Amino acid sequence: MKPAKKIAKEEGAHLLTFGKWLIFSLITGIVVGVVGTVFSASMTYVTRVRQEHSWLVLLLPIAGLLIVLLYKLLNQEHHKGTNLVITAIRTDELIHARTAPLIFVSTILTHLCGGSSGREGAALQLGGSIGESIGRIFKFDEKDRTIIIMCGMSAAFSAVFGTPLAAVIFPMEMVSIGVMYYAALVPCTVASLVANQIALYCGMHGEHFVVSNIPEFTVVNTAKIGILAILCAFLSIVFCIVLHETEKRIRVWLKNPYIRIAVCGGIIIILTAIFGTDYNGAGMEIIQRAVEEGEVFFAAFLIKMVFTALTLGSGYKGGEIVPTFFLGATFGCLMGQLLGISPMLCAAAGMTGVFCGVTNSPMTSLFLSFELFGMEGMPYYLIVIAICYMLSGYVGLYKSQRIVYSKSEPTYINRKSE
Repeated sequence: MKPAKKIAKEEGAHLLTFGKWLIFSLITGIVVGVVGTVFSASMTYVTRVRQEHSWLVLLLPIAGLLIVLLYKLLNQEHHKGTNLVITAIRTDELIHARTAPLIFVSTILTHLCGGSSGREGAALQLGGSIGESIGRIFKFDEKDRTIIIMCGMSAAFSAVFGTPLAAVIFPMEMVSIGVMYYAALVPCTVASLVANQIALYCGMHGEHFVVSNIPEFTVVNTAKIGILAILCAFLSIVFCIVLHETEKRIRVWLKNPYIRIAVCGGIIIILTAIFGTDYNGAGMEIIQRAVEEGEVFFAAFLIKMVFTALTLGSGYKGGEIVPTFFLGATFGCLMGQLLGISPMLCAAAGMTGVFCGVTNSPMTSLFLSFELFGMEGMPYYLIVIAICYMLSGYVGLYKSQRIVYSKSEPTYINRKSE
């Protein structure tokens, strides 16, 4: 047993570390909370404006040209998005301070004119950039810099989406799959809760859904949910492949970034004329209809996949997470109708299941399901998330992720996400 003096010295060091991170996580939570709340309010506003003036989609190519020009002027044309934030946590690669205003403005432009993207990916970049800047101001070393970036990501995710528990876990879990950065637990918790309280104080209440008609937990219903989980795992693989391959092909076919984004913006305008405006922007109304009413157009998930792949693959900004929710909710709702089990439950389970498959983040997905839908359907959510995590393989949205341990056996593999 250690001498009492040595134990006291260690505890003193822990208290000093706790005090340090309490201060800096508070600072990060406040700064990112304010910025994230402004960003969330701006997104809500431009979405409402676009819905009231559907002709704004005609300006999508012009918005795209402005985005490319902004990134060119600020020497960020090769910016890797959320992948850069993930890389910065694991290495000494820097996130420039200009990333925050760039992703803010470009995401607003994308949503104002009807590009199909989310906001949480942008929030992660926004929070990571601000966290990195705070670390640079206070001259943090490499290890502390890693934690402050995760703090910023937690605070931004919490402020923008209103799920503080999932926001705490996500940055710690998503970087190296199979390993949790528990050293960041206290800082991320404080930053996430502070940012969430700021958002709530400003009237931004995040996303929450009422899931009705949750069936009894029986063998038959479990089997049906298991089938849904297997299909959601394959859908997550398909979505990631479509996103990656579309971006790769577009860059080969249209090498000039201005032509690339303008042409794809034009294609989205044509698709909007054919399929309507349900697939522009984030599509939260369609998600809500699937989860709370059990209503969905049978091809909604496929159409959204095409819209999102063209939007993000050509250079418009935003995030992949809400489109992932859209795919999971609409596909789950459809399968619930076909399998003869509550479409509302299947929409909710599919939403977090596909999210788990594309991000390789089962614990975040579980917390997310509790915060978004409540605890009543917990066994079903758990089954879908567990199966999706295992069967989604090593494909993911973020190629900077490291799969540290195998998904099927306790083996160290340390490979990149595909």
